[in-house]
Amino acid sequence: MASTTCEVKLRRGEPVEKGLRRLKKLLDREGILKDMRERRRFEKPGDKRRKKQARARSRAMRDSRMPPGGDSRSSDNRSDSRMPSNRDY
Repeated sequence: MASTTCEVKLRRGEPVEKGLRRLKKLLDREGILKDMRERRRFEKPGDKRRKKQARARSRAMRDSRMPPGGDSRSSDNRSDSRMPSNRDY
């Protein structure tokens, strides 16, 4: 759980808008806003478990589709799927 206090002191001559921007960045970095959004409404333990399992399934699917150690868009070591290779005959 993230800490619940953040403090930003305005510097001399600093506009309030800039201080608010720094505070928002700090809250985002600490994860306080995310934590507060999660706690906005009660979620039953079974629903939490189902969501966690669904995230794990989608992550596993995504990881199994990606080639190991590389960008999925690079086609350096893949042949063109439209052209038959010598192995197809």
